[in-house]
Amino acid sequence: MNKYKWPNVKPPVAEMIPEQRTIHGDTVTDNYYWMIDYFKEGPNSEKTIDYIKAENEYLDQMMEGTKTLQDDLFKELKGRIKEKDESVPVFKNGYFYYSRTEEGKEYSKYCRKKDSLSSPEEILLDIDELAKGHSYYSARGYSISPDNKLLAYGVDNVSRRQYTIFIKDLETGELISDAIPNTEGDPVWAADSNTLFYTAKHPVTLLSEKIQKHRLGTEASEDPVVYEEKDKSNYIGVEKSKSGEYIFIYSQATLSSEVRMISADQPDADFTVFQSRTKDVLYTIVPLEDKFLILTNLEAQNFRLMECPFGQTDKAHWKEVIPHRKDVLLEEVEEFRDFIVISERKNGLAQLRIRNVNGAEHYIDFGEPAYTAAIGSNPEYNSQSLRYIYTSMTTPVSVYDYNMDTKAKTLMKQQEVVGGYNRDEYITERLYATAKDGTQVPLSLVYKKGLKKDGNAPLLLYAYGSYGHSMDASFSSNNLSLLNRGFVFAIAHIRGGQEMGRQWYEDGKLMKKLNTFNDFIDCGKFLITEKYTSAAHLYAQGGSAGGLLMGAVINLEPDLWHGVIAQVPFVDVVNTMLDESIPLTTNEFDEWGNPKNANAYHYMKSYSPYENIEKKAYPNLLVTTGLHDSQVQYFEPAKWVAKLRATKTDNNVLLLKTDMDFGHGGASGRFDYLKDIALNYAFLLSLEGIGE
Repeated sequence: MNKYKWPNVKPPVAEMIPEQRTIHGDTVTDNYYWMIDYFKEGPNSEKTIDYIKAENEYLDQMMEGTKTLQDDLFKELKGRIKEKDESVPVFKNGYFYYSRTEEGKEYSKYCRKKDSLSSPEEILLDIDELAKGHSYYSARGYSISPDNKLLAYGVDNVSRRQYTIFIKDLETGELISDAIPNTEGDPVWAADSNTLFYTAKHPVTLLSEKIQKHRLGTEASEDPVVYEEKDKSNYIGVEKSKSGEYIFIYSQATLSSEVRMISADQPDADFTVFQSRTKDVLYTIVPLEDKFLILTNLEAQNFRLMECPFGQTDKAHWKEVIPHRKDVLLEEVEEFRDFIVISERKNGLAQLRIRNVNGAEHYIDFGEPAYTAAIGSNPEYNSQSLRYIYTSMTTPVSVYDYNMDTKAKTLMKQQEVVGGYNRDEYITERLYATAKDGTQVPLSLVYKKGLKKDGNAPLLLYAYGSYGHSMDASFSSNNLSLLNRGFVFAIAHIRGGQEMGRQWYEDGKLMKKLNTFNDFIDCGKFLITEKYTSAAHLYAQGGSAGGLLMGAVINLEPDLWHGVIAQVPFVDVVNTMLDESIPLTTNEFDEWGNPKNANAYHYMKSYSPYENIEKKAYPNLLVTTGLHDSQVQYFEPAKWVAKLRATKTDNNVLLLKTDMDFGHGGASGRFDYLKDIALNYAFLLSLEGIGE
């Protein structure tokens, strides 16, 4: 094995400018607080950019010898993607809608055909054309007016998730003069095809704080506010029911929610509260022909399904339809005229339950032990057909149409892996690691046949573990570049996600957050014990809150990992949660705690990666961020890397890559993001001594 010879280049040294933080009688000196100045437009703004650029230059010098490998990996990754492709059309209100991509183009075209797929194509938006001249371009929230004549959509060309809403006249092909800045990019049409509702954002904190109403032909600056959220821990949004009859305003924090509503044909009516917010009660609503369904955790940790009459929506009138079960989490309800589909989760796996208006029901059989199944795009209310998505670690993403009446299942499309892919060459497994408190933590693995379980195989362990977000086992053509070079890829379904039910999430947040980190460590140790890998070949990767996970586990068990990739990592937890001017901070108090509370402060300080760097050896580390990131600001990873450089005692590699053009999700194009994956893989392969 020929290890990559890392160049002998001197890393940047960030200046130390001590800043003291005193709270709850605890004083902490932060030598790198000044790096916030680019965000705050402070006096050290230019110095911050100079440091970030110096880190980028250092990374380029250190990875110089992998340039050919990176280029080869990029071509390999891109080569598996079908360049000329088309989504499966969905039908709504007289039109088939779909998107398609062309060879050599980074973006897609959003199209429709009237009545029949043999009708002439209308290109509604050509994103390749619109994105010209922009290093980043994201369009979202496509919303067709009920009369089918107008298209409203949101555009962000900075990558801070601040969208300007534009409206296109589909008869003339021209944009109308209305443009609505600083929104969530979520336009919703009233029934008159002349009124739009949207979510406006605070320009600094980026909180969703107002729902406004826009009439075509008026100035956006004069748009009336129809709802303003006073609680800064709540996210708000506006959406339309699938039937088209209602417009809903959702307000939700981690632990409680509230819905307001109007009839879509009465855009000037006042929104009425469905059920006022109640501590620790979450609910969402689904209107049927003759009643509302309510999915709620009211006295039901894993949620239950209830119903109420149209005129009596407060919880005193809610009646149970599907009771609470300790072993089954109810996640989502999709409504049709004659059916409802309930997405459930049992033993960490998704199930789709079909129920007709008479109450008769059945489950879809998927036929594999570990998989991901999810309700797809089903915009047409008057349909007997359910569109769902299916994948596993060896099954490419597949789109099915399922006749809910006859139970006939039709494969509409399966992701094509260009160059060929034979699923029989790969093995997927579902294992359980025992955490230090005895909890059984699921693991999903995939590797190429012929793997010797002698501890010498490289293994990449991935996880997220926050916000109740379940990280399901799914197919990735990109992973093949690792699997075909002898890697095992594993996902740890750790607490903080919701794979095993709501309790799984509750046990991995707030004052139980350490469970998340310990679970991941115990999964790594289990994989070593079972001889899938060893500490010399074990790698870890996570992004955002999963980047916090990476920072925590290298503080807790630095010797367990040979290399770690931390993407856009949330690593300066205490300082960020103390600063309510930083985007998203107040929304997150129910997830992490509010450090103005002494107990919460001391607990989060005990695991915050930045606060817990010590004089000791750390594993090889690649850290990535984006200068315009609105979710985790650039200064968190920048400070973390600077402090690690000044403190750690090893000679292992420490690299920071800041994308100067993009934000949290990286590049917006169809292929540009593959360059980041190629860099990540080149880092891992170089550490493993695999040069091609």
